[in-house]
Amino acid sequence: MPEQPNTALDDARQAAGLSHDELWVRYFELGGMAMPVEVEAYLCGLVIPSVHDHEVLVHALNERFSELGRNRPIAYLDDVSQQAPPDDRPGRRW
Repeated sequence: MPEQPNTALDDARQAAGLSHDELWVRYFELGGMAMPVEVEAYLCGLVIPSVHDHEVLVHALNERFSELGRNRPIAYLDDVSQQAPPDDRPGRRW
């Protein structure tokens, strides 16, 4: 079974050294409105987040990587969709 798109966010969360709750706080501070259990479901690939929620999570993770001095930004959906062929735009099906 192929990896769910959102599990890549959880892989990034782990690489950033954040717990689910720590990522949720950062997400919430940036304007995310989902409850902690919803964000955890997004990260586990059980629920597909809205484009807005996905982008806020990516932003929160990218800020953490910047704090750690790592130049490893996670691509936003618009960045990915501009590089992907039209039939393979991950964010546009959500």
